[in-house]
Amino acid sequence: MPNRLAQATSPYLLQHADNPVDWWPWEADAFEEARRRDVPVFLSVGYSACHWCHVMAHESFEDDETAAYLNEHFVSVKVDREERPDVDAVYMEAVQAATGQGGWPMSVFMTPDGEPFYFGTYFPPEPRHGMPSFRQVLEGVHNAWASRRDEVGEVAGKITRDLAERELSTGDAGTPTEETQALALLQLTRDIDPASGWFKGDTKFPPSMVIEFLLRHHARAGSVAALEMAEGLCGAMARSSLYDQVGGGFHRYVLTPRTGGPLVPHFEKMLYDNALLCRVYARLWRVTGSDLARRVALETADFMVRELRTPEGGFASALDADSDDGSGRHVEGAFYVWTPEQLTAVLGDDDAAYAARFFGVTEDGTFEHGASVLQLPQGAGVVDAGRLDRVRQRLLAAREERVRPGRDDKVVAAWNGLAVAALAETGALFDRPDLVERAVEAADLLVRVHMDESARIARTSRDGRVGANSGVLEDYADVAEGFLALASVTGEGVWLEFAGFLLDIVLDQFQGEGGALYDTAHDAEPLIRRPQDPTDNAVPSGWTAAAGALLSYGAHTGSEAHRSAAERALGVVKALAPRAPRFIGWGLAVAEALLDGPREVAIVGARDDDGTRLLHRTALLGTAPGAVVAVGVPDGEEFPLLRDRVLVDGRPTAYVCRHFVCDAPTTDASELSGKLTG
Repeated sequence: MPNRLAQATSPYLLQHADNPVDWWPWEADAFEEARRRDVPVFLSVGYSACHWCHVMAHESFEDDETAAYLNEHFVSVKVDREERPDVDAVYMEAVQAATGQGGWPMSVFMTPDGEPFYFGTYFPPEPRHGMPSFRQVLEGVHNAWASRRDEVGEVAGKITRDLAERELSTGDAGTPTEETQALALLQLTRDIDPASGWFKGDTKFPPSMVIEFLLRHHARAGSVAALEMAEGLCGAMARSSLYDQVGGGFHRYVLTPRTGGPLVPHFEKMLYDNALLCRVYARLWRVTGSDLARRVALETADFMVRELRTPEGGFASALDADSDDGSGRHVEGAFYVWTPEQLTAVLGDDDAAYAARFFGVTEDGTFEHGASVLQLPQGAGVVDAGRLDRVRQRLLAAREERVRPGRDDKVVAAWNGLAVAALAETGALFDRPDLVERAVEAADLLVRVHMDESARIARTSRDGRVGANSGVLEDYADVAEGFLALASVTGEGVWLEFAGFLLDIVLDQFQGEGGALYDTAHDAEPLIRRPQDPTDNAVPSGWTAAAGALLSYGAHTGSEAHRSAAERALGVVKALAPRAPRFIGWGLAVAEALLDGPREVAIVGARDDDGTRLLHRTALLGTAPGAVVAVGVPDGEEFPLLRDRVLVDGRPTAYVCRHFVCDAPTTDASELSGKLTG
């Protein structure tokens, strides 16, 4: 019989709807039930594309005996971290503080008041590698609850008090300076491995936001080192197994094998990674003209549209790492890896030998079960672009016949905002109007489904049905970022207006003292701690994303309130960047825009005029950090930047300004380009 999760909209929760565990969703009734029964709460947090979440589910949550013990002694609550990032953040902070590490699935035992007292991540079904079995953990927690309740209460109370005291304020740090940015770059150069181009460390996540900082710093300060580091990182990622060499798009991370050999990917594909990286590679091309950057940007955009777009026009959250390998086994990476025999079956002997050499496919295999992950090893030979493209297309067509990984098709507002920005800019830079259209359709879904009449935004939707969870700061900030990018690309002022609605709510509902920002609104459901994290991780933090959107909106409109809020928020960059620049990359990128102005570009002329289109494209190709662009008829009402702007000699005209103080207008695209290059 299905449990309470059967009515959920989250694909992750629905994966557990038929478990014998009597799961509850995160709701007040679950904690009331724990009080009534006088039992602890077991909180399990994960997400649908999480490999080890699936493993623990198969081993423990689908096991009748384990489920019976859970049901008798606990109230079990299942949370999709992508739907409730606030719940995930609060308890992950506790897990990391107690154990020194974190991850998913996250396992937390707490009192009926939500106060945690015992933590972990994945627990195996039997003792393994120094870890207790899940059943041992359950029995230990139950015995402690039954016989040492006072001790449990003391531990839970202390942890909760410690968490509540972790308020963050930037105080009088001030805005980032030239020195802040230079020190951050210096620290990054110490963290890079010049031989590989990657940052040091065995686990390598794509550093999208740091690369954005490096590109902007190069544009503003002329740093050759920053550009070389950005090119090295982008080249290393694009050649490695982090990148899907056949279908485009990026996996979540790669691991360095202890025995040497190629990097091994964790095969799940996340919308947020691909949106951020698509934008980064498009912007790298804008600086360097690199064919590799162009190819990766466009292939990543096409991957998102082909494999993540939903029927409603939004973008699904993720693709699983695992899929059926054709023999009934659910295997990580089965959809993506190849053996020499499989290459031969698809390509024939000659092209198979070429592909094996080019992509590093070996007889012994570089992954598991004799299969190889595709990469572009050094010394693969001279590239025959036509032949390589034909090989890729044939492999892609053959791969489509395999059992596809599962797709988490819920639409997350924040990540769709990132996708809107990436597709709009990539489409504009590479003259792909179809990509801009996909961005507009996704933005339209966010307005129609996720935003209510007061512009409050919902975190998720699925199948066109809005979810019950309120948006958090990153949702407001990233959706506003997407709308602002769309406004600059399309010249449609309505997107600027929608961004303003969202950012006004940021000012009203998410600001604290001294420039601090919270991840949840003032009127959100109270948790044991109000989450507040300025550090950039896999995505820009809500804090730094809000700073960027507020700054851009202030540049578009001249709003001092929005600009001042951005400046106050950026105090955290000055505080964190010198010692941890890899975890404040988006904040550093926004700081580059602030130090540059940012520049405000008004293109005056009819949007269907060839001269206007040339100036508009030139403006979008400009590398000035964080520049905003408005295009429309003289004195147009859609954009404040167009007010009091006139044609020069009756021709389309460009104005480049800072703080609404403008240089001499120009009708010449080459002159405009010079005004926007660094």
